[in-house]
Amino acid sequence: MTLGRIEKLRAALAEKEIDGFITSQPENRRYLTGFVGTAGWAIVTRDEALLATDFRYTEQATAQAPTFRVVEIKGGLPQWLPQVMDLLGGALQGKRLAFEGEHLSYALWQSFARTLGERVELAPVVGLVESLRMFKEPEELALMQEAVRVTDEAMARVIPTIQPGQTERQIAWTLEVAMRELGAEGLSFDTIVAAGPNAAMAHHRPDDTPIQRGQTIVIDMGCKVNGYCSDQTRTVYIGPQDEQFQLLYDLTLGAQLTAIETIAPGLTGAEGDSLARTVIQDAGYGERFGHGLGHGSGLAVHEEPRVTMGSQQVLKESMVFSIEPGIYVPGWGGIRIEDLVVMEKGGARSLSRAPKTPDWEGALR
Repeated sequence: MTLGRIEKLRAALAEKEIDGFITSQPENRRYLTGFVGTAGWAIVTRDEALLATDFRYTEQATAQAPTFRVVEIKGGLPQWLPQVMDLLGGALQGKRLAFEGEHLSYALWQSFARTLGERVELAPVVGLVESLRMFKEPEELALMQEAVRVTDEAMARVIPTIQPGQTERQIAWTLEVAMRELGAEGLSFDTIVAAGPNAAMAHHRPDDTPIQRGQTIVIDMGCKVNGYCSDQTRTVYIGPQDEQFQLLYDLTLGAQLTAIETIAPGLTGAEGDSLARTVIQDAGYGERFGHGLGHGSGLAVHEEPRVTMGSQQVLKESMVFSIEPGIYVPGWGGIRIEDLVVMEKGGARSLSRAPKTPDWEGALR
C-alpha cells in the first residue's frame, strides 16, 4: 500500500522539478511509511525511501515500514542530517529538497539551512501529501466506516439514557467510555456536549452545566480506528419540543439532506457549501450559520478537502468529508447535524446510520 503512495509522491515531485522530500508531520509520515511512532523523519528521493528515527523506534519502524530503509539516528539535527545525506549517496547533492512549509518551524528550517549549507537547495511546498490523502483507498475507507460504526453504536447506547440532572461532562465521559468499549483506540477530538445556551457555541467544551428539560443538546463526537477518524454530530431535545426548536431543527436537517442528496463530483467546495447554506439563508437564518459546511477527514479529523465558502477545491470520487450545517442562536442554543460522506458513483453516500430524530425514537420524552 505505501509503495503506491511513494510513487504518487515521486510523480508529484517530478512535476515540480523537485528531487527529494522530507517530513516529520505525523499524519503525512504515517501515510507514506505506515510507521505509527511519534518521532522520525521520512525522506523520499527519486530512487530512495528512508525513515530516520531513534533507538526507541527502530525495531517498530522496521516492522511497520518495510518499503523504507530504516536508519537509527543519534543526537540532534546537526549531527544526524549529514549522516542521512551521506547514506543517500549524493542523490541530493546540489539538488532540491522539499520541506513542508506549513509544518516545519522557522527554527528547524534555520537548523536545516545551517546544516546543509550549499549542499542542498531547500524548497518549501504546501499540501503535497495532503493532496494525495484526499483520495481514500478501499482499505482507508473500510477503517473510517468502522470508526463511524463505533460512533453510531456509542450514540445508540448512551443518548437514550440521558436524564435531567446529568452534567455535560458526565455525558461526554460516558460517550467516551462507550467508544473505547466498542473498539476505538482513541478519540478523534475532545467530545462536545453542549446543553441549552451553551449549544450556541459551536465548539463548547463540556462543563458541569446540568441537563434540563426543554433544552437542546448538541453532541459532537468521534473516534479513531487504526488511526482513521470519525466525526459525527447529533442534536437531541429533552422533553416535548417547542415550536422554535421544531422550526430550526427541521431547517437544519433539511439543509443537510439537501446537500447530501445533491452534492456531486465536479462541484467546488464553495458550490457544495451553497447547497445547504442557501436553504438556511432563504429561511432568514443565514447569519446564524457561521462556519463552513464541511471538511475532509481521514488520518486527521480535519483535513482536505474544504467544503466552505470560497473553496475552489473540486470535489471528486473517493473523497470523504463532513456535511454539517448548523444554526446557532445566542442565549437560546444551537442545532448541528453532521455525517461523514464518501463521494462515489456520482454522489455522496453517508457513512453513518445513526438516527436523526431529536427524541431518539421517543426515548428522551
